[in-house]
Amino acid sequence: MPTRRDGALNPTVAYHNRTKGKLEQILHPSYTLCKEDVVWILEFIKKKVAEEDPLMQGLTQPRLLRNFRYFAEVSLMLIHRRNGFDQEADRLKMWLREAAYGLQEEA
Repeated sequence: MPTRRDGALNPTVAYHNRTKGKLEQILHPSYTLCKEDVVWILEFIKKKVAEEDPLMQGLTQPRLLRNFRYFAEVSLMLIHRRNGFDQEADRLKMWLREAAYGLQEEA
C-alpha cells in the first residue's frame, strides 16, 4: 500500500492503484466477466466523463464518438442480456477496451 513520507497511507494513490488494477483485471483476456464487472467499468467511464478528466482532453472528437459508441453497445448488451457473458466475452472485452480508451494513465 503506498504511503506518504510521514508514513501515513496516501488514499489518493491507493485508490488510483486499486482502480487501475481492477480495470486491468477486467480487461485481461483470461478474466471471466460477470455483470458486476461490466457495471463497474461503465460507472468508471461515466465518472471520468462527468469529472471531465484531463486524460480526455487529448482525445479527438472522432475518438470520443467511438468511445461513446462502444459505451452504448456495452450498455445495451447489459440491458438485453439475461444470461452470463461467456459466449460473447471476447467481443464484450473489446467493446469495453474501446469505451475506456484514453481514460486510463499508461503505466
